[in-house]
Order: sequence, then C-alpha cells, then structure tokens
Amino acid sequence: MIRLAERDDASEIAEIYRPFCEDSCVSFETEAPDAAEMASRIEKIRARFPWLVCERDGIVAGYAYASPHRERAAYRWAVEVTVYVHSSHRGKGVGRKLYHELFARLRDQGFYKAYAGILVPNPASQAFHEAMGFALVGLYKNIGYKLGAWRDVGWWELTLSPQIDSPPDPRSPCR
Repeated sequence: MIRLAERDDASEIAEIYRPFCEDSCVSFETEAPDAAEMASRIEKIRARFPWLVCERDGIVAGYAYASPHRERAAYRWAVEVTVYVHSSHRGKGVGRKLYHELFARLRDQGFYKAYAGILVPNPASQAFHEAMGFALVGLYKNIGYKLGAWRDVGWWELTLSPQIDSPPDPRSPCR
C-alpha cells in the first residue's frame, strides 16, 4: 500500500535511512537523523511536496519524496526526488511503485522536471533510475568526502510533463 507519510512513520523511516548514512556513501549525511528529526523533515516536505511510504504487512518497506531542486523562483517547476527501500524489500518492486505514485502526484501538482543526485559509481541506483526514464545530465567530480575518499555525484533528469509557455505555479499537494 502506497500512502502519504505521517509523523508516526518517522521512526521506521529513520531506521531505513540509517545504514545509508552510517555504512555507505549513498547519502552524504554522516550522522543518521533520529526519529524526531525525521518527523520534522516529513512535516516540512509535506507542506509543498508528497512524501510517500510503501507499507507491507504493517511496516514501512520504503519511502520516496520530492523536494525543491533549487530555491530560486524560476526553478519552481523542478523537483529533486529520492527513494530509499529497506534492505529486506529491495528487488521486489517497492522503489518502482513508490516512484510511479510520486511522479503521478508531481504531474498533478504541475511540476515538469525531476532530478536525482546519485553517488557514482552506484550501478544499482543508476540502472534503476534509467529504467524509470531518467537520463544522465551531468557529473560533479570529487564533490563530497565520505568514508575516507572523495566521491562523485551524477545528476539524472526525468521529464514529468511537456513544458508549456506561461505555466501556472505548481499546486500544493493534496493532504
């Protein structure tokens, strides 16, 4: 079941995200946020963008959300997206289902472009995003230092909807 994330999901979301902060370079955060911090992030994101969870057998199997691509007004039709799936649910379609629902909601809101920043190399994430329709548009070389080495980040782009002249501002998400 895909649904909007709630503050009560923060603990499970924090546990999914923790290993990406502490044990890998996938996230450039070096300290995993706790449940309280994650609840605050959910609340902040949900004011403007969807934050979704995939629930399986009563537990959060993964989550995906959108956030501003940049803060300048002219960027307001573009979003950055991310998806994280619990290790026991990877390879079972959770990420794909989350992204399909997220993209549908973003289109309904009036967004045109989605961007994903991905640690390079990360063959699984790169292949997943390309299978979802993303294309590589750029590479930041040696942009972050984590776990004893400089790391590259690639940026992938997905066109959500055809662009139009004089687009209306994106709408707030449904609650």
